[in-house]
Amino acid sequence: MALIYSQDLRERLIDAVAHGQSARAAARVYQVSPSTAVKWVQHWRQTGQVPHVRPRGHYRWRLDNDQDWLFDLIDTEPDLTLAEIQQRLAKERRTKSSINSLWRFFERHKVVFKKNRAGRRAEPSGRRRRTQAMAQ
Repeated sequence: MALIYSQDLRERLIDAVAHGQSARAAARVYQVSPSTAVKWVQHWRQTGQVPHVRPRGHYRWRLDNDQDWLFDLIDTEPDLTLAEIQQRLAKERRTKSSINSLWRFFERHKVVFKKNRAGRRAEPSGRRRRTQAMAQ
């Protein structure tokens, strides 16, 4: 994601250019890209004002519309995989999503899928079985 430079930095860069420095030299000094500095200077020369910081809008997550349904689904069936959740979401809610977006959704809401000890093997590993068979 692109950085949002502060208004103070913009004013200092424009001030340096106003005092004789080139836009590219000022960009090196203030560690911004030369294209950004040139655009700021062009705006300043055309309008006489330092370009203002534009606030970013709020990002709307696509899966937030289905948030309650997703939480109900994992409450009723906690052992579903992300691929299974993706299929159910497409079939029942007609919402397309990737496994990655599901992962990020659950991570953002601090929902963790952990394996429990009951899912582990109950019998000994293959090596131990062979050893016991040879001893008999």
